[in-house]
Amino acid sequence: MFGFSRFHRWRQYRLLRKYRIPISIWVQVVSKVPVLQTLKHHERHQLRKLASLFLHDKTFYGGVGLEVDDFMRTCIAAQACLLVLNLDLKLYDGWSQIIIYPDAFLAPQTETDAAGVVHESKRALDGQAWERGPIVLAWSDIQQDMLDKSTHRGSNVVLHEFAHKLDFLNGAANGMPPLHEEMRRTQWTHEFSAAYSDLIQRIRQRKQLVMDPYAATDPAEFFAVMTEVFFEDPQRLQQRFAGVYQKMSEYYRQDPLGRR
Repeated sequence: MFGFSRFHRWRQYRLLRKYRIPISIWVQVVSKVPVLQTLKHHERHQLRKLASLFLHDKTFYGGVGLEVDDFMRTCIAAQACLLVLNLDLKLYDGWSQIIIYPDAFLAPQTETDAAGVVHESKRALDGQAWERGPIVLAWSDIQQDMLDKSTHRGSNVVLHEFAHKLDFLNGAANGMPPLHEEMRRTQWTHEFSAAYSDLIQRIRQRKQLVMDPYAATDPAEFFAVMTEVFFEDPQRLQQRFAGVYQKMSEYYRQDPLGRR
C-alpha cells in the first residue's frame, strides 16, 4: 500500500517541482535578511524547501493598496520557516492568511479598569497574530529589521509574531508552546519565570536592559521577544539568561550561537 508517509513525501516532491522558490529570489532574500546569513548550506537548502511549501499553503494580502511581490512573500516565509527548520511545518496548519500593511496599523484594544468599566481604543502596531486567524505585519518594520544589526540588534517582527503562533498551539498564549517529550515543563517554567522576574526587577530599578522592555508585558510577549533575541543575537541571550537560551535551543532544536 501507498502509506501516508510515502504519500506525504510524494506530494511534497510534486509541489516543490512546481512551486520551489526561484533561486534568483532566494539568493536576494538571503543576502538581505541578516538572520539567514549564518545558516549552513544544508540548512539554507532545507529552509528553501520549507518556505516554498509554506508559500503554497498561505495567502498574502496587501493592506492600504500595498502590492505584495515575490520578494516580500519569500522574505516573510523564510523567516517564519526558520522557527520550524528542525520541527514540523504542520505547526503552521489551521490558518492561511498573512496581511501586510505598508506601515504600522491601528488595531482595536479593549481594557477593563479597576472599577470594571470596559474601555475601547485603538493603538498602532507593527505586528499582530491571532490564534486561529491571520498574521498581520507592517512591511516598514520588516525592512527596518533587515538593517545593520549593529544599530538594530535583536529585533525581528516576523519571528515575534510567528512565535506567538507556536505559543497558541497550547491554547491561549502563555509563554509555553507544546514542549517535546524529552523536555520538562518544570525546568522550562523555572528558567523562564526567573528571567521574567529579573527583567521586571531591572525595569523597576531603572537598570540597563539587554532586550526590548516590551518583553515584560506578559509571559507570552516574553517568549516572543526571547525568540527574536535567540535567533538575532544569541550571544547576548546566552550571556544574560543562559537557562532560557538552553531551553529555547531544546525547543527549536537549533543552536544559533554555534553557527557563529
